[in-house]
Amino acid sequence: MSDEAKADLLPERIGKYPVLKKLGEGGTSEVYLCHDPFNDRAVAVKRIFPEALRDGAGGGVYRKLFLAEAALAGKLSHPHIVAIYDAVIERDSGYIVMEYVAGGTLEPRTSPDNLLPIDKIVEIVFKCTRALSYANQLGITHRDIKPGNILMSGPTDIRISDFGLALSAGIDTTQVTGVGSPAYMSPEQIREQPLSQQTDIYSLGVVMYQLLTGQLPYQASNNFSMIYQITTTDPAPPSSVRDGIPMSVDRIVRKAMQKDQARRYQTWEDFAKDLAEAFRAESLSRKSEEFADSEKFNALRAMGFFRRFSDPELWEVVAIGLWAKVPAGTTLMREGKPGDHFCLIVSGEVKVTKNKKLLNVLGAGECFGEMAYLSETSKDRGASIAANVESRLVRIRVEDLLNASETCRLKFDRAFIRILVERLNLANTRLTSA
Repeated sequence: MSDEAKADLLPERIGKYPVLKKLGEGGTSEVYLCHDPFNDRAVAVKRIFPEALRDGAGGGVYRKLFLAEAALAGKLSHPHIVAIYDAVIERDSGYIVMEYVAGGTLEPRTSPDNLLPIDKIVEIVFKCTRALSYANQLGITHRDIKPGNILMSGPTDIRISDFGLALSAGIDTTQVTGVGSPAYMSPEQIREQPLSQQTDIYSLGVVMYQLLTGQLPYQASNNFSMIYQITTTDPAPPSSVRDGIPMSVDRIVRKAMQKDQARRYQTWEDFAKDLAEAFRAESLSRKSEEFADSEKFNALRAMGFFRRFSDPELWEVVAIGLWAKVPAGTTLMREGKPGDHFCLIVSGEVKVTKNKKLLNVLGAGECFGEMAYLSETSKDRGASIAANVESRLVRIRVEDLLNASETCRLKFDRAFIRILVERLNLANTRLTSA
């Protein structure tokens, strides 16, 4: 059939969303690229096949799964989870409107001749752990983590999609057993035992193995053989399949895929911590001045300034921050000169001077130049700042922060207020003791 003939078969619209093209289809649904005229943006619309809902044996299950995904509309707000904007479920039809991610899935990157560099894989899996940790905090277990459900939005930026099989605390419609992709199922999922975040940890371990090696950890010609291997045998380490994989990465995959849940990662935080440490290992570290997103996220999370920031808000800071290493003696701000940014010290030390007199010395975790954001009048610097030693800094432009989410800006406001109060108390203490 010609492309023109195929185009003629496209529905003109789905609900209120004009259809642009078809993106793909599965056994029970099809996905279209549509235009959201009210928000002027591209969206992906997943429409369930009416015959799937009318299927005598599986119609009830398909409806439950579709309802489960629709129930998450507006609940999962994270930069690494596909946003669900709208959902319409009727007796014999339904559709879900989602964020459109243009980069496609990770599936092509599981081919042996199209593998990603090891450091990028570690970055991607780290972001998956943080996104799934966020979902777990909301009581949600995905239950179908696989490359086809992880979308690429940049070189290492991802969006986890398809929460149709999600187990969500307090929502009865998600209690459906015997579902998922067998190759990525945990032993306890195969046995239909109670599930927790550890089942997703196992599945992500399988995804990591496949991204690293270009093959699944278990090779089987049928589901029965696959299930037997998952529950009884151990896979070869990734390093035996692909050269250059560090032993630290081997250990991470092996621990994520432990059959015994007591020996598997207990939490997403434990999984993420090991990934970050592996990335910092010399075998994965970049030789340039570039900072990895996992390094940025963990550095910010360790700072007291950001202790009240949620994961999504912290990822916003990662996105807008400009990171740099500066040598000792570098002048960072000059007294009396205008400024459009402020800085946070990740490591190192800076001195604050006014009229060439030392006012203060600031170290890791502290900020300077914040009056460029807080002041509504003068933007001129009130003091000069210079690096005492080699330092790592995050520079944030006022304009970029003003364009961040309201909740992110609110957290900055509270953090700045806390710092200003601490500095005022310190100044009062010094005056009293003088």
